[in-house]
Amino acid sequence: MLKSIYLISRHVQLIFIATVLVACSQTPLISPVSKELGRQVAQKLMIDLRYFCVATISKKHCTQPVTELIDPLASLIADTGIGGVILFAENIENTSQILHLNYALQEAAKAAGHPPLFIAIDQEGGRVVRLPKHLGTPLAGNMAIGATYAKYGDRFATQTGEVLAKELMSLGFNLNFAPIVDVNVNPLNPVINVRSFGENAEIVASLGTAQMTAMQNQGMMATLKHFPGHGDTNVDSHTGLPRVDHSLLQVEATDLLPFQHAIDNSSPAMIMTAHIQYPELDNTKFKAKDGSSIILPATMSRKILTGLLRNKMGYDGVIITDALNMAGVSHYFDETEAVIQTFSAGADIALMPTIIRYPSDIKKLKKLINNVANEVQRGQLSLAEIEASVQRIVSLKEGYQLKLNTHLPIEQAINKATLTLGSKHHKKIEQQLANKAVVAVKNNGVLPLESNINKVLLVMPDTTKCMGLTLALKSRKPSLHIKCNSMASHDADIKLTSLEWADMLITADIIPDQSLAELGGMDDLKHKSKRSSKQQQNTQQLRLLKTARDLAKKTVFVSFRTPYKSYLFSPFSDAILASFDYRLNQTQYWDDFGRFITEYQGPSFNALADVIIGNIQAQGSLPVSVQRIK
Repeated sequence: MLKSIYLISRHVQLIFIATVLVACSQTPLISPVSKELGRQVAQKLMIDLRYFCVATISKKHCTQPVTELIDPLASLIADTGIGGVILFAENIENTSQILHLNYALQEAAKAAGHPPLFIAIDQEGGRVVRLPKHLGTPLAGNMAIGATYAKYGDRFATQTGEVLAKELMSLGFNLNFAPIVDVNVNPLNPVINVRSFGENAEIVASLGTAQMTAMQNQGMMATLKHFPGHGDTNVDSHTGLPRVDHSLLQVEATDLLPFQHAIDNSSPAMIMTAHIQYPELDNTKFKAKDGSSIILPATMSRKILTGLLRNKMGYDGVIITDALNMAGVSHYFDETEAVIQTFSAGADIALMPTIIRYPSDIKKLKKLINNVANEVQRGQLSLAEIEASVQRIVSLKEGYQLKLNTHLPIEQAINKATLTLGSKHHKKIEQQLANKAVVAVKNNGVLPLESNINKVLLVMPDTTKCMGLTLALKSRKPSLHIKCNSMASHDADIKLTSLEWADMLITADIIPDQSLAELGGMDDLKHKSKRSSKQQQNTQQLRLLKTARDLAKKTVFVSFRTPYKSYLFSPFSDAILASFDYRLNQTQYWDDFGRFITEYQGPSFNALADVIIGNIQAQGSLPVSVQRIK
């Protein structure tokens, strides 16, 4: 009887062991890891706190912005010891609020005995800014700076770097994901374009290093991006996996040159990787999660991050990935695989490795940390490399004295930030940059306006641009009679009578087209299907310009973003201006007659109006090539 029981028990044990072995052969065994190793891995992660909802919202995504540090997120920081957070526009309401949030973030790390947090933001200036319009100094952006280089060298790169650093640091940020040093050699580039200083690698290198150095001299860590270069793609890595097929000679002479220049002449705090394939640098293929065979993106390539950037180019600072939730990675790797692969490649920090939106996501983050640490324990990731990486991170934090970021009492910090943000000096620099950046791509003697030009027809991309340029022109020449039409709607119909009435037609375009988010509230976003397509807008503009010329009217075309397609409008334009920027700030007030007034003003509109009227001369030079314009 006992022997039978023993045999049955032994049989059950064998079945159990066999089951475990099968399970282990299918899934790596996840075992507990040491607390110290878990904290080391956590230091190498940076998460976004854009939104968070305490309760799961049925059938809806969480869209509750994090504007204060609630208990679950404070506990996340304390429990894990993550290395940093990145904040977005949604996290920022006003000066007091963002300072309280950033102070609370640092206090949560400090109270748990962790190193200070990297608190990062994307504040490039121009097209990519996170501070709200009523805070700070947005600036005209990198391509506008590039347009000033021929006459002013790196003056504006240095000045804008100082402005960006001072304003961000006053709000408690210590890491800026800027400047971009991608060399925009592809006019069809959907993601970089006007964010680049231009197409000349040596000029991009000079301006990028100057802006980076200016930021870091103020105490703000800067980040060169996107290594090894995102300037010659027609795919946005947010939505796909771009590929650059440059020869090695092209890669070295163009894409890598700005990074090498900065490494050789300064000390970049961080360099951000690009989710982009460079077959000439690494043609290694991997099997994606959908089963396809794909060339490794740079973010996942040891040949590129360690062999090239570390060993050949001599970079000894911190390497951070671009966001790992972007399609250039997330379509091909699961979250744990992505982090393991990029750490194995040589990255120090994985940016946004998992989305934190609900309490359940905090558990997912902790599991991710444990899984990656387990790979270290199993020898799949080098413990020595992990420790060296963490030491680079800690040394960077100590070198920039992040523990002093919150040394001022909060009320003093608020007062200091209020005086710093959008100060008169910063606004003066902003306007000077806009003024010096305007390029007269073409001028057949129609600018500045002659005294006989009294009636101007404006045809703008949308209503706010109409209001902005009308106000700028009228404030400088009150005698002008101006009619303005928006091209944002299918129904936009500029009648021939308007052209016959006018002495001059001024029309403008935005290439690449502005997104719906950029349009704001003037045009009805709920009826986006009624917006004219870019093709329809350009066709109508060409027809208007041709008709105006046939009627012997003076014609001016304005390029608000990139000037690449200016040549299309040249045959029917007496003058072409490029400004590289079209931001407008809204001001509302009651006038002396009891009317509620809404006005739109912006530095680039002021600059354009001054050039058109003749108060200043266009001094900029094109930082990119356009087809020959006569």
